[in-house]
Amino acid sequence: MHTHTINYRFKDTPRQHQLEIGQQTLEAQEAAMHVLELHFGDGENSLMIPNADATSEDILAQAAVVGLTDIRVVPGKSDSLPAMRS
Repeated sequence: MHTHTINYRFKDTPRQHQLEIGQQTLEAQEAAMHVLELHFGDGENSLMIPNADATSEDILAQAAVVGLTDIRVVPGKSDSLPAMRS
């Protein structure tokens, strides 16, 4: 597993979120989708979430519309142990 740090602004307030996933890298649009779901993923606000077929540009644009900007990903650290050598 890799722990990525997502730095972003929500309505001009700096925020940070850590996400543990199996991927070694996390693209900005993937981070944007996660942060959108974090803030607007409940049933009442589900219309704020882009469709499954949305492009990277659509996701980032939707994030900006609802006040999520300056989304940056700090590369994750792996928590797996190195292989033992004999």
